[in-house]
Amino acid sequence: MSTSWIVIGIIVILVLFAFSAYNRLVALGQRVSQAFADIDVQLKQRHDLIPNLVETVKGYAAHERGTLDEVIKARNSAMSAQGPAQVSAAENQLSGALGRLIALSEAYPDLKANANFQQLASELSDLENKIAASRRFFNNAVQEYNTGIQQMPAALFAGMFGFTRKDFFDLGASRTEVEAAPSVKF
Repeated sequence: MSTSWIVIGIIVILVLFAFSAYNRLVALGQRVSQAFADIDVQLKQRHDLIPNLVETVKGYAAHERGTLDEVIKARNSAMSAQGPAQVSAAENQLSGALGRLIALSEAYPDLKANANFQQLASELSDLENKIAASRRFFNNAVQEYNTGIQQMPAALFAGMFGFTRKDFFDLGASRTEVEAAPSVKF
């Protein structure tokens, strides 16, 4: 009879541990989802700012149509991207296009002096800093989640419960360009 109690006790302990591991992994997964949603909010604000910036530049640099079209194309691509991998690739392209758009202001002193352009460029710089902070938070959450599903003894249960590795918000080959907020000089 005492052997059966020991077996039942071990089974109860294993079940309690499985519940605990599952709840912890669910919480970590929710943190990753929330962190990605935070990035999404910042990116939507950035996407909303871009048409105003393009219209302001268009008034001063109408013959720079290629650069303006490239920014709009990159914005549309970024808005339709899904998931961290696609979003990070699309946003990387958008950041490059925005950098070229901001660089146009150097060639147009009237544009550089325009109050509307200065305000939009300042808002863009602020948003870039917020996006960078959100990316760091997301990547930290992903790192904690991935560690959680790989550490023993939770690793024994993670696969059974359907927890799989998540991808980081990778900035691709031009990481150094994207990590720095665009410099806006007036």
